[in-house]
Amino acid sequence: MLTEQHIPIIKSTIPLLENAGPALTKYFYQRMFLHAPELQNIFNMSNQANGKQQVALFEAIAAYAKNIENVAVLQSAVERIAQKHTSLNIQPEHYQVVGHHLIETLRELTGDAFSIDVEEAWTAAYQFLAQIFIDREAELYQQRAASIGGWRDARAFKVIDKIVESDLVKSFIFSPVDQQGVISFSPGQYLGIEVTPNKGEYKEIRQYSLSAQPNGETYRISVKREATVVPGKVSNYLHDDINIGDEVNLYAPAGDFFFVNRKNPVVLISAGVGITPMQAMLETLAEQNYEQTVHYLHACESSGQHSFAPRTTEIIKKNDWQQHIWYQTKEQEQPHVSQGVMDFNELALPIHKGDFYLCGPTRFMQFAKQQLLALGVTETRIHYEVFGPHQSL
Repeated sequence: MLTEQHIPIIKSTIPLLENAGPALTKYFYQRMFLHAPELQNIFNMSNQANGKQQVALFEAIAAYAKNIENVAVLQSAVERIAQKHTSLNIQPEHYQVVGHHLIETLRELTGDAFSIDVEEAWTAAYQFLAQIFIDREAELYQQRAASIGGWRDARAFKVIDKIVESDLVKSFIFSPVDQQGVISFSPGQYLGIEVTPNKGEYKEIRQYSLSAQPNGETYRISVKREATVVPGKVSNYLHDDINIGDEVNLYAPAGDFFFVNRKNPVVLISAGVGITPMQAMLETLAEQNYEQTVHYLHACESSGQHSFAPRTTEIIKKNDWQQHIWYQTKEQEQPHVSQGVMDFNELALPIHKGDFYLCGPTRFMQFAKQQLLALGVTETRIHYEVFGPHQSL
């Protein structure tokens, strides 16, 4: 049990944590996967390889230590992580394994500084935080299982359509194998999809934003082929090997980034494949005959990489809303298309009344957020989604 006596002890270890840095969490993951290799069925091993997960965990541990006496300030982070955990089907027993290896990592890396008192304090602190996650995740699992069309754990779905949306993006439409209904979701949320690429040793679970409005029968995700130096293991597998008629396991929709109807003007801002949750929002707003102005702003490399363009234009024109697109390459001149980087100074945006939703690469969102703040948009009206391990903008 975490007590007042534990708090100063935890805080006294902050310099130790900061001196160790992400090397501490790198060691932790190596240790855990060595002793519990089955957890590689859950963790995103691509994020392990590129170091993003180690950095994210280190920052989370440091933030927890610094705010140990007032965990409420971490509420938004806790909710975001709990939502992600449910899309990975994290269970209470997983916390026991993680806790054991975290304590042993601290013992092995901090040496004599890891006294009996420090071990007791960190054990209590971890158990306290773990219980917060376990309780919240239990609520989420129960809510989804009890909802119309809901389920718990993995559920088998069949691919009923595979659609080319642009040069790099394909959409997959899933229908449940049991032919029953599916739970609704808030536009902006994501699905967890479980596959075993190329008959690998471990399963892979990834999260992809739902890219169409809820319909109670099917789900659509839209996946970019990752053709970087290290190709996307799951995204490329979906593109190349998953076809109509194939089955995959899905976990119920999750995520704390979604459209909330505050009856204000709405500005949807995206870059690249960040367009996917915005498409679900746009289609939902159209279906609801949303009465406020909607601005749809998107940036990508070229018209060939612009997903959903015909459908987006159709919705925008029908509702007399506004859109503006930025391409890096020179394209055929159109009133709503510019070349270069996204520039809000060109537009008449609802700076003081609108709700602004951002999704795309982290650097793009940092750039967009700074522009909005400079124009006078308050930070509380800027909502964003970051791919992969969460980062602050």
